[in-house]
Amino acid sequence: MIDSHCHLADDAFAGDLAATIARAQGAGLTTALCILAAGDEEEAARAEKVRDGWPAVRFATGVHPHHAGAYEGRAGDAARATRAHAAAFDACAIGEIGLDYHYDFAPRPVQREVFVAQIDLARTLHLPVVIHTREATDDTFAVLREAGAGVRGVFHCFTGDRAMAERALEIDFHVSFAGILTFPKAGDIRDAAKVVPRHRLLVETDSPYLAPVPHRGTRNEPAHVAHVLAALAELRGEAAAPLAHAIAANFDALFGPTSARRTA
Repeated sequence: MIDSHCHLADDAFAGDLAATIARAQGAGLTTALCILAAGDEEEAARAEKVRDGWPAVRFATGVHPHHAGAYEGRAGDAARATRAHAAAFDACAIGEIGLDYHYDFAPRPVQREVFVAQIDLARTLHLPVVIHTREATDDTFAVLREAGAGVRGVFHCFTGDRAMAERALEIDFHVSFAGILTFPKAGDIRDAAKVVPRHRLLVETDSPYLAPVPHRGTRNEPAHVAHVLAALAELRGEAAAPLAHAIAANFDALFGPTSARRTA
């Protein structure tokens, strides 16, 4: 199994990182994609400990839309910060990047400028993107459409409906499902999960957030991706083990073989 999106370098894991990694490995995880915030040096220091404790972990980095406001009028600096962080951690993707109109922590035009700059960077580096979008579906797809050919990636922690999933598939993106899939009121997300082809599926925890049932309300962690996988397999009427194998192959196809070391 692979957790395709977690924040293992978050301060929430600082006190028991080794035990968290051990639980993940004990649950059968071979690797995880650890998401970093470009320019956050405190998190970067914790990420070094993640890398030391679990050498198989992969990294992605980018300026989250919540933090885009720090780069108002200088989106190029956001891309440069991301490029430097990507090089430091042999990043296999740029992200998470995108648009978030729910909280509007940064002005929407600034979010879009920073998003575009980082998509351009991903194309330059020949890396996929990890997309965060919340209440900004149309603008997110507009940015991706305007970016044109050569952009690939995943809609992480998918919270849309079947129509949105189909839009993602039309542009050859992957769709990743998190613990929300197990929540009672997530009917639209489950409907979407049924129509995503097996070769476009990923699963994740987005830990330390959004713990799946039966751990809802507690700190999430990579080991809990097993619950997401089990829920997805049951929903689709598939056996969990072959589905996990297929998803691992999808991960390698998108981000490069897990054994590979990539440099920016």
